[in-house]
Amino acid sequence: MGYPDAKPDYNDLIIKYIPLVKRIVGRIDPGEGDLDKDDLFSIGVIGLIDALKKFDPRKAVPFEAYATLRIKGNIIDEMRRTGRVSRDRIAKLNDYYGAKERLEQELKRSPDEHQICEELGISEKELSKLHETVHYLSKVSFETTLFHREGKSVELSDLIRDQNTETPEEEYLLKERRHLLREAVKKLSEREQIILDLYYVQELTLKEIAYTLEISIPRVSQIHGKIILKLRELMA
Repeated sequence: MGYPDAKPDYNDLIIKYIPLVKRIVGRIDPGEGDLDKDDLFSIGVIGLIDALKKFDPRKAVPFEAYATLRIKGNIIDEMRRTGRVSRDRIAKLNDYYGAKERLEQELKRSPDEHQICEELGISEKELSKLHETVHYLSKVSFETTLFHREGKSVELSDLIRDQNTETPEEEYLLKERRHLLREAVKKLSEREQIILDLYYVQELTLKEIAYTLEISIPRVSQIHGKIILKLRELMA
């Protein structure tokens, strides 16, 4: 769906692209933050209006792709400001990475979850919370979650930068990462590949995936977080 006339009626365009906002909001879990789905929808509409005002039809970028980045970026940025992922949770996630690395060196293999829990002195329920954190961060930036260690904050530059300004080095790096990702996905179990397909290819919501697999919504987010950690380990 392309961008319409040079002098558009913004009210008509907002109505036209409201389904896009709803689709994006439907894939975002507000979790335990102060924002609910209605809040996210309102923030998404603001992102849509911003996209309509700033879109340059002369660039070879479909409007829906540009608007999706703006809408999602606006929503995630607001969720960050309301403390959806605290510095404490990020610190605990980094502790997880550190513990896993220590155990790998000590055991000469990848540790299981029970061993990680013992090393960190946490329960399996607390570990599941870490998996949910990874799930959330992957929605902010799938690439950052896979290829970098998270710091005190989450950068959104990958969501709002000009997608037409990639350097040859960036294009090469992108191809390399895609190759690594494809190879890593092949090593996942059939169930894990199904969940990735449902979430990233079929673009089902957590609720829809939970219904399809007959499991709870929190369980879907936990499994997805574990898959991201597994992919990260396979590509290390």
